[in-house]
Amino acid sequence: MSLDQYKIVPARHPLRYVGIFFSIVIITVVAESIFSNKNWGWPVFREWFLNPVILEGLLMTLKLTFWSIIFSLILGTIVAMMRLSSSWLVRSLAWVYIWLFRSLPLLLVLIILYNFSYLYEYITIGIPFTDTVFAQFKTINALDQFSTALLGLVVVQSAYTAEVIRGGILSVDHGQFEAAAALGLSWWRRTTRIILPQSIRSIIPAIINECVGLSKGTAIVYVLAMPELFYTVQMIYNRNQEVIPLLMVAAVWYIIVTSVFSIVQWYIERVLAKGDRTSAINHFSFFRKSKNIQTPQRVGASYDN
Repeated sequence: MSLDQYKIVPARHPLRYVGIFFSIVIITVVAESIFSNKNWGWPVFREWFLNPVILEGLLMTLKLTFWSIIFSLILGTIVAMMRLSSSWLVRSLAWVYIWLFRSLPLLLVLIILYNFSYLYEYITIGIPFTDTVFAQFKTINALDQFSTALLGLVVVQSAYTAEVIRGGILSVDHGQFEAAAALGLSWWRRTTRIILPQSIRSIIPAIINECVGLSKGTAIVYVLAMPELFYTVQMIYNRNQEVIPLLMVAAVWYIIVTSVFSIVQWYIERVLAKGDRTSAINHFSFFRKSKNIQTPQRVGASYDN
């Protein structure tokens, strides 16, 4: 049978147009409701959005987010490696750390750290169980607002980060571990050259998701009276009583910050998985973009003339 005898029929997707129509209706209704309602206070929003006071609070939030991500990645990687240790004692210590800080609310951890000077008046660095002391700091001076907020965010976030990294490492095929061991590679080279590069592709989406959560979680440090974005907005609307417009200022800035993480994730995934990404797009586009029936040769069928 000749292929010329087949009638080519354009693909039709009526439900797609129904979905587009309802999407346009929903977007129009929501936009009209938001921008036509004077109670949102858009003039106040424009007045304060780029105000220097707001930008100073935003800068503090960005600093807190940046350093929290860096230190939580470092500590989380260490804890993840401990969870994969061959020593049951090291594994148990890492498990207890993860269990403890995933169980405690971040707000509770911050308040405990802020009042840590009631428990320990001094922080001492030295050799345990001896009189040898290298340095000693007064706790109330060492743990200021920024240090307390940073420490609280890091110890809590690193518990989640450790599990993400451990899950990514366990996703690597076990044969890769055996092949690396057969080559006689050291633990460090085996981890950094073979295991982590293969696990990073499954780790990145979850890590970026944790970073997004961390950037929003910085708002909780307002309980320490730290002048970050959310606390600054609170102080302003407590004075002028323009609650909604000021909250919208904070909301838009948080959306901008988290959108940056989404862009970073998209770029990293594109770099790390160019081949697989192209294959997946081509595979699913087969059903979405094709306007004609596919020829038998493309679907693997054969016909006799």
